[in-house]
Amino acid sequence: MTTPNEAAMTHSDRRIRIMLVDDHKTLLWGLGRLIDTEAAHMIVVGTARDCASAVELAAEVSPDVVLLDIDLGGACSLDIVPALLADQRAKVLVLSGTRDRELLDKAVLSGVRGVVSKDEPAETVIKAIEKVHEGELWLDRAMMGRVFEAMRNPQAARRQDPELEKIAQLTAKEKKICSMIAAGGGAVNKALAQQLFISEHTLRNHLTAIYHKLGVSNRLDLYVFATRHRLDQHEA
Repeated sequence: MTTPNEAAMTHSDRRIRIMLVDDHKTLLWGLGRLIDTEAAHMIVVGTARDCASAVELAAEVSPDVVLLDIDLGGACSLDIVPALLADQRAKVLVLSGTRDRELLDKAVLSGVRGVVSKDEPAETVIKAIEKVHEGELWLDRAMMGRVFEAMRNPQAARRQDPELEKIAQLTAKEKKICSMIAAGGGAVNKALAQQLFISEHTLRNHLTAIYHKLGVSNRLDLYVFATRHRLDQHEA
């Protein structure tokens, strides 16, 4: 995870602040060079190569646009999109080599503003960044049609989401815990246990069960999952 020096930052007030997230060093270098040489109105404010670093860096540098690869060393970066969008100024643009239509549609439904292929020429990548920064969508016509249909008929889209079956396995108490973590993700176990009127040991047992049912491995993964599925809206 890298950030530019302070001298560069002082001259970037009016430039589009770009954060690059990809697990390939060569691609990160190439994207940085592309923006430096082809887009004087943009500046790279940081780079990250994995999900955890990307979330941490986004909170630190407050980018305008996050250029995000979906596959980060075998981990799907779509799980961190809600965390990247926590700063409301940020917009996410996927730069990906995948042609998986379902995965790309899911990216847009999770909050991504556009999708550009790694095979596209440099000027297309720059144009996509500009349009997404301006608040537009960068999607081809077919994808836009599928996404709008999913938005128009959300019940059908929800029925196609296998992760809803995982949520259905949760008990009322487990859903309440997910809700509290989504609403205040940084709270420590002791504080959560006190709010739930249970011991920390009991809370850890509940979390272990939740991790197993949802297929997540830690509190950060649970926070991202719960936020993405709006479990913070669960009512006890």
